[in-house]
Amino acid sequence: MTQLKTQRNDASVEEYLNSIDDPRKRDDCFVLLRMMREVTGEEPAMWGDSIVGFGAYRYRYNSGRSGEWFITGFAPRKRDLTIHIMPGFDRYQDLMERLGKHKTGVSCLYLKGLQAMDLPTLRELISRSVADMRENNPYQHVPEVERKADSE
Repeated sequence: MTQLKTQRNDASVEEYLNSIDDPRKRDDCFVLLRMMREVTGEEPAMWGDSIVGFGAYRYRYNSGRSGEWFITGFAPRKRDLTIHIMPGFDRYQDLMERLGKHKTGVSCLYLKGLQAMDLPTLRELISRSVADMRENNPYQHVPEVERKADSE
């Protein structure tokens, strides 16, 4: 069975964010870092070489394929700042209307930056999505203690 390419690793989140050339994008990433740390109560981790993730859960498909993924996170891409809202956006339409200019994919929120965003609404979106992932998804949440034991 093939292994998922993007996995949690020990790379430094702060070093990665400090390496971002665009000062506005770098500053936006540090705002998101603080916001997601507060909302999740989790420390950030690098997933692959360009995603900052918070928390984790295990999933298993009917096919038997399984893995681990972050509950929420973000990635500074060349064109956009991508925020991962794992439950998708259908249940958050009230927030999406107040958020500001954005685009969405299945579970990705694409922003040009945070300047035009309603940050309290963004915080609420992240908070509600994290709560939904922890409480309502069919997957097993992976507590911090268990993750550390698994990696030893």
